[in-house]
Amino acid sequence: DDLSESQTVEVQPGEDVTLLCSNFSSTPSQIYWFRAVKRSQPRCVSFMFRAPEPARLCDGFQNGKFEMTSNMSAVFLQITQVNSSDSGLYFCGYIVTKDKVIVDATYLEVQGKSVVKFGLLTSVILLGLILFLVPVIIGLVVKIRKFHTGASKVPISRRVPLKSQLHFHN
Repeated sequence: DDLSESQTVEVQPGEDVTLLCSNFSSTPSQIYWFRAVKRSQPRCVSFMFRAPEPARLCDGFQNGKFEMTSNMSAVFLQITQVNSSDSGLYFCGYIVTKDKVIVDATYLEVQGKSVVKFGLLTSVILLGLILFLVPVIIGLVVKIRKFHTGASKVPISRRVPLKSQLHFHN
């Protein structure tokens, strides 16, 4: 199989996904899942010596999030509660005399919809605040203007000087 024939799997953040590797022509002694992100060196995710022996996780991949299993004819990699950092090209294969033999490849693309939902919620909250605060601000401006214009309408003769309002007691 050619890597150009790899399939793309699209999932939403928080969903679980199971990737399939089924193009084994023989039963190799060690089977691996690798992940490559943005042209970086492929990193081992998990491996098993022989199906159906339990798989082991490679360094940097947490238990409970990644699980490799096999039913003898296919190998699976389950990823629980995916997030954007799980996106990348996952491929399975085996190693023959230090050379990786790629059997199957899948590009996992975690969509960014949860960010959009958060952005929409934020927009709705901001719109509500604006619709509430604009009339309040306009009302305050009108009251302040009325207060200032009302004070200036009092005739000068009726205004009491500040000094006459103060009484000093000895």
